[in-house]
Amino acid sequence: MRKLKNNELGRITVDEFKSVEKTPIIVVLDNIRSLNNIGSVFRTSDAFLIEKIYLCGICATPPNKDIHKTALGATESVAWEYVEDTLTLVEKLKAENVKVLAIEQAENSTKLNTFYPKENEKYAIVMGNEVKGVQQEVVSAADVCLEIPQLGTKHSLNISVTTGVVLWDLFQKMNIL
Repeated sequence: MRKLKNNELGRITVDEFKSVEKTPIIVVLDNIRSLNNIGSVFRTSDAFLIEKIYLCGICATPPNKDIHKTALGATESVAWEYVEDTLTLVEKLKAENVKVLAIEQAENSTKLNTFYPKENEKYAIVMGNEVKGVQQEVVSAADVCLEIPQLGTKHSLNISVTTGVVLWDLFQKMNIL
């Protein structure tokens, strides 16, 4: 077995990315403080053709060298927008018939492995602050609260890891491949 070189991977260009049909998922970052985490979310969103990223509250925005370090150019391919207030954005998305999924540990949460996206629905996943998680008012406004089952001693996964797990799970359940 031989590793493939980058030029053998058949990846699309940034211009092609902008014109192809996107996965009907939006990522909402709720007060993410780490620029490396933000960059990682951009890179993961690029991998799964995510429609858009919203950067809310204290999130830094591109262009930024620390975001770029982990995004590796994905800030040029994935559409993004800064919105000051996450709750206002969530209410707007819901008014546009986007199903809002808060990714958080909460009472009566739905385990990610048991959640199946509906055909012809658009979803927004809300990822919370590294310490405080998704704001309670945003969790309360969400249509569903999804939780990744965990069996170890730690209380949570890193936000960039969580985003990757959730996006892959939803992407493959939508039968995109």
